[in-house]
Amino acid sequence: MGGVTPRDQTVSHAPTAVIFDWDNTLVDSWATIHEALAGTFEHFGLPAWSMDEVKAQVRQSLRDSFPRYFGDQWEAARDIYLGRFEAIHLTRCVALPGAAALLDGLTTRWRIPAGIVSNKTGRLLRKEVDYLGWSAHFVSVVGAGDAISDKPNPAPVDLIRKELSTQQSQNIWFIGDTDIDMACAHNAKCRAVLVGDETKDVTVSGQLSQLNGWALDYQFSDLFALTDHLAKLNQTE
Repeated sequence: MGGVTPRDQTVSHAPTAVIFDWDNTLVDSWATIHEALAGTFEHFGLPAWSMDEVKAQVRQSLRDSFPRYFGDQWEAARDIYLGRFEAIHLTRCVALPGAAALLDGLTTRWRIPAGIVSNKTGRLLRKEVDYLGWSAHFVSVVGAGDAISDKPNPAPVDLIRKELSTQQSQNIWFIGDTDIDMACAHNAKCRAVLVGDETKDVTVSGQLSQLNGWALDYQFSDLFALTDHLAKLNQTE
């Protein structure tokens, strides 16, 4: 799938930097999240979610979402979840098809700085990045709890910007797979770039594509399509 009609001409140029979401954007860790959540719900006598429910519900960080599910016991639930997750997450962390080639292109071919902003707990996120051997690709890796507020608040993006020059901050693409990512892109004044399965949920009004009300600058069916588009943009500049 190609890109949608740009909202302005800046999107027609290669990004000066990119910020990625992590889960279901660069890696597939849904099975681990599903299992850790199931164990947590079971501990509190609550029905477990199906995988479809996990994919639909898991958007916010633990500190933003768990109070809604567990009330005043949310901190205990958080600790149980994190313990279960940490016990299994590395061996089950799998790069999505095309992710490694995309990151290599950014680092070695196009010299575009990249960062990560995720609602996964920061220390666990960085363990996964290290496990995949990708740490050198990123100027900064920001997870839940690292900034004063979590995504979609722009505070995590502000931490990435501190690692960029003024010129590198001119045309940042925020690349993710959910409406939370697109909201964060808008809140942080980045370009909203949707990739992956949720492109099927995009609505179009005139020439404007949206995901749950958030306008998109580009949408791609997978990382291969995104990589091809970035290659073309960098060839023409």
